[in-house]
Amino acid sequence: MTITHINPPDLHASPVFSQGVLTEGGRTLYVGGQNGTDATGAIVPGGIGEQSAQAMRNLLAVLAAAGAGPEHVVKMNIYLTADADLSAAFAASSAVWGRRPTAVTVLRVAGLARADALVEIDAIAVVP
Repeated sequence: MTITHINPPDLHASPVFSQGVLTEGGRTLYVGGQNGTDATGAIVPGGIGEQSAQAMRNLLAVLAAAGAGPEHVVKMNIYLTADADLSAAFAASSAVWGRRPTAVTVLRVAGLARADALVEIDAIAVVP
């Protein structure tokens, strides 16, 4: 089995995690948790809506770097901080994601690894 770490040049680079991991021999892509960060790794200004939209754009960037699109995502997990406005997060992320028949789990959590992050989204995709 071959494992390729996907780290698009337009996303924040980290020495401790990959933005995505592609496995050969099944072509499964595991997209690591995406926050609402820009290319420098800074949280985008605004609230949960802006962060949710950016996290979805970051997820799409990882998919594209692996030769996939949102139609290839088979499972997505969305983690929102306990005080985040679920309606605003859903509206903003839906505007970017569109209507896709993806299995989704949404969880409210006490906090995320980044104290200034309000949302984190990860996914599993089957890449052609």
